[in-house]
Amino acid sequence: MDINSLVHTLDTCGQMGLILSTEESLVLHNSLLLLQNENHFRKIFFWGKIFGEEQDYYIAYGYQKDALLGNTFYYSKNCTDWGLLPPASEAAKLLTPFCATKFQGDPSVVVDILVEDDEITIPEKERKPKIRPLKEEDRLAATVYYINFEAVVIPRGVLFKREDGVVVENLSFQGLDDLESLEVKTFLHFRKPEQKWNKNLLTRNDYNYAIDFLDSAGDDVPEGCFAVQTSPGGTYVIVKSLYWPGFMLWHRLKTPEYGFVYFGHGKKCFDVPFMVQAL
Repeated sequence: MDINSLVHTLDTCGQMGLILSTEESLVLHNSLLLLQNENHFRKIFFWGKIFGEEQDYYIAYGYQKDALLGNTFYYSKNCTDWGLLPPASEAAKLLTPFCATKFQGDPSVVVDILVEDDEITIPEKERKPKIRPLKEEDRLAATVYYINFEAVVIPRGVLFKREDGVVVENLSFQGLDDLESLEVKTFLHFRKPEQKWNKNLLTRNDYNYAIDFLDSAGDDVPEGCFAVQTSPGGTYVIVKSLYWPGFMLWHRLKTPEYGFVYFGHGKKCFDVPFMVQAL
């Protein structure tokens, strides 16, 4: 969420179960302004909070030019001192789903992960379990990567892709209406698209490549892994990820106001396919 409306949006999220204290909000706002000025970011955002046993991690990101691919992430344990969050390594991406323990709150802590040899290249009888070290800072980076890739969505039309390929915020975005907000396909993944460019072209009658270049959340498997609901009175639409409990997108209908935030332990719910089938 944009820090310019940090206190207001946290008040909104607080009504839905996600909240920071007034002190945290003010300290975050001031420290992120300093971080923005130091790094010459065009905009900076508060991403969320990952809970730890001893200390929690506050996550923020900013960009200088490209609003989609130019994001740089930072983390802090006290809302004041920010460290650069390294890109998620391939080893961390592979090991993080096997880590069952909670975050400790110390980036230097190393956790031993017990994994087996490659199931594809090594016969089952010859496989041997191995212990792989995973640093908590690398695990944090991989967790943020997975949440961004699988859970973070934005309303259709928020971003605009220019002719030179640079993605910027769409200044003409005026918000979704009541009917659009009820459709999951109206919300797009906030990441580099994985599907072919003409995927939305084949499914939308009002296709516009400048705003439909991202993957739609309506194509995620299984169907129903995102929950869409409106607030009492129909002022806001709220989108939650079942795979990553704690993520929430909110959007004030018929206005450009929106934001997303994550408050959780950084654990993915792998039971979603069975839960959705049961419903």
